[in-house]
Amino acid sequence: MRRFAEAEDLSAVVRDALGAGCRIVGVDRLRGGSKKGAYRVRLDGGQRASVIVYSWANEENFWPGAAEDDLTDPFAPASGLVPFLAAQHTLAEVGARVPRLLLADDTKQRYPADLAVVEDIPGGTLEALFETDPARAEAALDELARTLDLMRHHHAPRYGRVDLLERGGIALGSSCEQLILDRARRDLEEAAGRDTRINAVRGQLDDRLQELRALVAPRAEYGLIHGELGPDHVLIDAEGQPVLIDIEGLMYFDTEWEHVFLRLRFAERYPALSRPGLDPRRLDLYGLAMHLSLVAGPLRLLDGDYPDRDFMHGIAEHNLRQALTLLP
Repeated sequence: MRRFAEAEDLSAVVRDALGAGCRIVGVDRLRGGSKKGAYRVRLDGGQRASVIVYSWANEENFWPGAAEDDLTDPFAPASGLVPFLAAQHTLAEVGARVPRLLLADDTKQRYPADLAVVEDIPGGTLEALFETDPARAEAALDELARTLDLMRHHHAPRYGRVDLLERGGIALGSSCEQLILDRARRDLEEAAGRDTRINAVRGQLDDRLQELRALVAPRAEYGLIHGELGPDHVLIDAEGQPVLIDIEGLMYFDTEWEHVFLRLRFAERYPALSRPGLDPRRLDLYGLAMHLSLVAGPLRLLDGDYPDRDFMHGIAEHNLRQALTLLP
């Protein structure tokens, strides 16, 4: 049985973040996290009505057999206070809006896990705003496009997670495209072992991946990407500005990888985010690889006790069908 944080567990860290006058009146664990816990802590007696507390306790990680992250692999599970803080200050320096950090604690003295306290953004997600106020959501989408432009043009000569590169590390692999191919072939093998439809065309999918990889020319400059930027990972602040969350996977990489995910998650709204100059051959390779990743990953997560099982199964099923349509 997993034990999640309660009010008494978080009282010390919230008091130190906001002052002794703040009193916790309620704690709600937010839906959707699979690697960390996110808690809305409702307050009385201070200037803020609520804050968000992130917890990287082992109990919050639903990935079966999760091991220590390999920082050299850009696609290793991105979780922890260190990558969070590296992403937080990098995005802020670039000019991308992120929740303001109020306190970070890795001492384990206030709570037996790394924690961060950040501002609670009042406007909800961009995904929800499209349902309740489409005009305001469209304006926020335009602002998000400008944020992505800032990130795209923030270049580095090497690819890899920002926390790795800050330490002078070197990322796994010889190139982004080769890394994606190798990862896609592993995802294909895993998915084929879990679904007969993928297994039946495993050879064809593998051939297609290698054909697409052969068409991609080398590159030696990389932009800043979020990696999993859907409308549920964008909050809207009181001024209508987009605020990026779930940022631990921030990396320098091919911008095309970001855009195949944006295209998938924003669907008919993606044209507002699309930009000229993207490499169509990379988009083709990365599109197929992304679908295979979103089959293998959710099916792997379902081996454990992740609670929102229908939702995760739906992701796998949708992407399985999409991958099959990309066969010649």
